[in-house]
Amino acid sequence: MPDKYSEHLNAVLTKTGKNYDFDKINRAYEYARELHSGQFRKDGSEYISHPVAVAEIVVGLGLDTDSVCAALLHDTVEDCPEKVDIEKIRKEFGDSVAELVEGLTKLIRIPFESQEEQHMENLRKMFLAMAKDIRVIFIKLCDRLHNMRTLNAKPEERRRVIAFETMNVYAPLAHRLGMQRIKQELENLSLQYLDPIGYDEVMRHIREKYGQSKDFLTAMQPQIQDKMAENNIHCTIEGRVKTPYSIYRKMYNQNKSFNEIYDFYALRIIVDTELECYSALGVIHDMYNLMPGRFKDYISTPKPNGYRSLHTTVIGSNGIPFEVQIRTWEMHRIAEYGVAAHWKYKSGDTASPDVMNNLKWIATLIESEENTNDPDDFLSALKIDIFQDESFVFTPKGDVVSMPQNSTCIDFAYHIHSEVGNHMVGAKVNGTIVPINRVLNNGEIVEILTSSSSKGPSRDWLKIVTTSQAKAKIRQWFKKERRAENIIAGKAEVENELRRSGLVCTDAQFDEIANNVAKRLGIMDAEDLFNTIGYGGLLISKIAPRLKEEYEKTVEPESDVGITDPSQVQTVQMTSSSKEYAGVEVDGLEGCEVKYAKCCNPLPGDSIIGFITKGHGISVHKADCVNVLKAVDSEKDRLVNVAWRKISETTALSGHFEAIIKVYAKDRISMLADISVALADMRVSILSINTQKQKHEQTSINLVIACRDTTHLFNIISRIKQIPDVYDIVRGSVK
Repeated sequence: MPDKYSEHLNAVLTKTGKNYDFDKINRAYEYARELHSGQFRKDGSEYISHPVAVAEIVVGLGLDTDSVCAALLHDTVEDCPEKVDIEKIRKEFGDSVAELVEGLTKLIRIPFESQEEQHMENLRKMFLAMAKDIRVIFIKLCDRLHNMRTLNAKPEERRRVIAFETMNVYAPLAHRLGMQRIKQELENLSLQYLDPIGYDEVMRHIREKYGQSKDFLTAMQPQIQDKMAENNIHCTIEGRVKTPYSIYRKMYNQNKSFNEIYDFYALRIIVDTELECYSALGVIHDMYNLMPGRFKDYISTPKPNGYRSLHTTVIGSNGIPFEVQIRTWEMHRIAEYGVAAHWKYKSGDTASPDVMNNLKWIATLIESEENTNDPDDFLSALKIDIFQDESFVFTPKGDVVSMPQNSTCIDFAYHIHSEVGNHMVGAKVNGTIVPINRVLNNGEIVEILTSSSSKGPSRDWLKIVTTSQAKAKIRQWFKKERRAENIIAGKAEVENELRRSGLVCTDAQFDEIANNVAKRLGIMDAEDLFNTIGYGGLLISKIAPRLKEEYEKTVEPESDVGITDPSQVQTVQMTSSSKEYAGVEVDGLEGCEVKYAKCCNPLPGDSIIGFITKGHGISVHKADCVNVLKAVDSEKDRLVNVAWRKISETTALSGHFEAIIKVYAKDRISMLADISVALADMRVSILSINTQKQKHEQTSINLVIACRDTTHLFNIISRIKQIPDVYDIVRGSVK
């Protein structure tokens, strides 16, 4: 039965004039309304209002009937009280709708090792769904847009988390797909929650400047319209003011004042043919003075997302600079809606070969993800290959190649073909031989020198290249051609990591530890783990905490808790009077004070032993503490067995212990700031900090931090090790 939501949706559909299947869409609406019955959003509105709003945005993109149905049904599988099987949707609405809904369904929250892995898995699933049907990401962007429009109803912490993800993932994706309208709105909405003060300041500048010259754009349009008519150019002219986020980025990221933003005002001239674009450009340059260095031709050299226009910045008669964008109607449609502009609205149609060719980067990204087990590598690939600005270089034949900024000659070689990269021995830029790690700039002509006798890429190239495509192809080569060598190199890295951490084990224990770590990472066995580390698919620093955890499970349970033979340590039988103090169990003693020794700072997870002090209760030490080892010979009668209580049995371990670490690093200005930011990201409190300058431009940084247990400490150390110019970290103690 029709209601206000269905009536409004039908009105939006009718207004488009397209041949939508109204019956199928209305059935999808009724199905969703029934399943969402009794559900409400945070702002108090009926839940069905959300899928209807998403469907209306989808209609605005000109997508087909199945896309509209999928938008209406996208939350029915997971977010309804009555769980819906995807096969029911397939039976009711067909394969296409079912596959779209399945692609849009949120990832089930399985227990991953870390938040980074969870995030990578969500992104991986999203890109796999995109590769299968690009409409998935169109609908997902519409879903995110409506969520951002209604984000104010959520708690502040959730608003910031969602806005951050939107700014860093969804807005750049919209840009990469050429969907500028959605991209700009997502950016502006995100900025309001991420930096409300900065947003308000930018809006204040906009209101003041626009208020001073609000008639500027209105006055310019008829003058240009008349001049175009004189030159027999039929055109439509639109005026716009630069978006708040674009201004914010230039002011804060590029450290510019508001008065240094020359494209605050812009006029868009839309003509009928490509030839008229260049004719209109000549008219504009005849009417106004051109600002040097501000002309860009995106028609002859389109952006990777398909955007095409002429851009020029000129000075108006009153001295106000403004940008002029000139494009055809087809270019305008692609600029506004991107890849979605190519999609047919009739059910069953598919995207053209040209559109799918523009989406090759999705397959490249998935290929790079398959060749790494490192979440940071995958997220880095996103930032470089998808979200970063591009440079345009030329082959010797004059073909234009788009590369991410800061790409090297090696990146270019692998972009051309895997075999070109694998047999590369040198490179020429503008006819001159250059190092293969040379960064390419806009407009350069690049030639790759190859040799059939080349032995293949160097492992050092993985540290030089910037694109995920090049990294993936280099890893593929080593994975295929150098397995035996990889296993030896990877095993050596694991052995060195255990040795560096002071962990000693037998060969059998080592094999068990490696196999267990491999299984946790979804790798077949220890050999495959060593191979993956050897060819660069996994950094040893990423598995260091897991090696420690498996060592404790495998080696330490086989050893006696304590520091010497049982005959050397006083053994007290556990009795019913045994008590637990301050997170530890003390054998046979009760009513005495328990303290943690400052000489070794034991943490839950360390092997520990107690020492009965004179008048100060029991002092808990690490089992290998130097002071305890001395006591074994002279005062062994004062040693007592102690053990950590299980976390589930006490609230004491939910607090924080003090841990001391010493960081050896390059002495640079921002090192302390980088460490502080890393610890803040992990919500780790710094209790004290001091530095000491070493030789050869090195420094040592002593940190006292709040820490839960040894696993937490190893995670902290692993994170700090990722900071550039950090050489080593050791666990310390109070002197």
